[in-house]
Amino acid sequence: MSKGESKADKKGAALTGDRVLATNRRASHDYELGTRFEAGLALIGSEARSLRETAPGLADSWVDIDKSGEAWVMGLRIAPLKHAAFGHGEVRPRKLLLHRVEIDKLRMALEREGMTLIPTKIYFKAGRAKLEISVARGKKHYDKRASIKARDADREAAQAMQRGRKDY
Repeated sequence: MSKGESKADKKGAALTGDRVLATNRRASHDYELGTRFEAGLALIGSEARSLRETAPGLADSWVDIDKSGEAWVMGLRIAPLKHAAFGHGEVRPRKLLLHRVEIDKLRMALEREGMTLIPTKIYFKAGRAKLEISVARGKKHYDKRASIKARDADREAAQAMQRGRKDY
């Protein structure tokens, strides 16, 4: 490291100001994730401050597009602040900020049978709250078992390789 260069400069996320607040780990287990989109979140002041202090809950959330062509995230949990002058509801519809072309792509994806829009990650990018959403198709029970089997095989292979390195 040279003078004036910090450890944070070595990391891409710290350099750009990105900070992941929460990920929906359950999404990749329950759904086959496809195309991903980045959307801004329209928040009120107490919600933005609460996001900085506590992690939001993405587990039961989904994205819906209404008849007027606006995208909304439903079921996103943002804890209310105790000391906020004007509080907010913990679970309320929040508008997503997307371009018209992106909303049209999402609407076409939803019209295909069995497709849904799932939030996969919420983060700050350059000081603004962003939500990563993914076009997804629900997995069947046998698909989930196959995913678990593949993950276990990868884990066992990695452990075997690790054990092999220790012998040298």
